[in-house]
Amino acid sequence: MAFARALRVAPLWFAAAWAMGLTALGFFVVPMLFANLPSPAIAGGMAAKLFGVQTGLSTACALLLVVILRSDKHYVPADVVPALTMLSLAGALLALLVEFGVAPHIVARDNLRLWHSLGSAMYFAQWLCALLVFGKLANAAVASQVVHGNGQGQDD
Repeated sequence: MAFARALRVAPLWFAAAWAMGLTALGFFVVPMLFANLPSPAIAGGMAAKLFGVQTGLSTACALLLVVILRSDKHYVPADVVPALTMLSLAGALLALLVEFGVAPHIVARDNLRLWHSLGSAMYFAQWLCALLVFGKLANAAVASQVVHGNGQGQDD
């Protein structure tokens, strides 16, 4: 019972970790690095390392969401699953493209304005994917609680 319950709510937790990790890093942590470290070069180097870690978290969360949504042990309505799958795959792809396609150009300071703008746009698009996934899963969780009473689920 406990494992089944954990599997049912896992998509919402993975989506929350993904979306809030992107939010905290992109909108709070990295700007604070540039505001407080002695030089933009030091802040940029540290930001690159943190974005690398976030890429791992984002990719893991997005792919775990896809795997769980392919099972039948979750509360998500079947008509929402294809959109969630596509948004999750798009977010994972964006994370990997930024990390392995764009970030090396930024670190090398190769046409910095272009590559930083492209990386920022792709990060923002990934953030939107994560927020949409989280919102859709939160709505499904609320609807599931309404349908099943006190939120205990179907098999309790």
